[in-house]
Amino acid sequence: MTAQTSALVGVDGCKAGWIAVYRDPGAAPSAGVFPSFAALLDALPANATVAVDMPIGLPDLSQKGGRGPEALVRPLLGNRQSSVFAIPSRAALYAQTDGFTTIEAWYAAHRQASEVAKATSDPPRGVSIQAFGIFAKIREIDAVLIARPELRSRVFESHPEVAFCRLNGDQAMRLPKKIKGAVNPAGMAERKALLGRHGYLRGFLDQTPPRGAAADDFLDAAAMMLIAGRIANGEARPFPDPPLTDRFGIPVAIWA
Repeated sequence: MTAQTSALVGVDGCKAGWIAVYRDPGAAPSAGVFPSFAALLDALPANATVAVDMPIGLPDLSQKGGRGPEALVRPLLGNRQSSVFAIPSRAALYAQTDGFTTIEAWYAAHRQASEVAKATSDPPRGVSIQAFGIFAKIREIDAVLIARPELRSRVFESHPEVAFCRLNGDQAMRLPKKIKGAVNPAGMAERKALLGRHGYLRGFLDQTPPRGAAADDFLDAAAMMLIAGRIANGEARPFPDPPLTDRFGIPVAIWA
């Protein structure tokens, strides 16, 4: 890992909220879980560079393949490209924002979001169940970046499989991280070996993740922290370059 002058933070969504892998200049990395994205930001120094595995910036009209960045990074990933979800329009993201008390209500909300997405995309496209599952987290980041524009130069969208590919000399990971929803030990081992080559100690990577986060969330956050370092020292590039912007002026790009 290269010398750093500011705190670096890699973030991924997890069951309990958000998992962050954090490193101060000259210190060893640490990991923690935060209940909200705002709480995570409040715990960081003002100059921290944050890379997060979550879409940032939402279109009014979704084009083929998503917002734009998704279509650019998928060709890099070979067999891993299905990990990049197409993110629909802002209207679809906000079509249903209630908490869900029943599975029926959840599916009804998914259907509603899909209908709005179809009406605000060209060609018309609904919403996958996987993408719908992260809508609440996308809205969390969106709300923070609308309210606090100064954070837009510090909080960057990335994507774990794009990150692992870039960190691996532009070669996509050979093995999936999960198979049918269950963690794939061989895929995890492949990613740990790569993270180790970029400076992480094996003991850190082998630790039990913080409560409320899964093992793959933890490794993804660790990869995000390396991307935060690449952003801070000018090595990372955005897809597209230059980034797009949404109607609020929030940048739209996947960095790696």
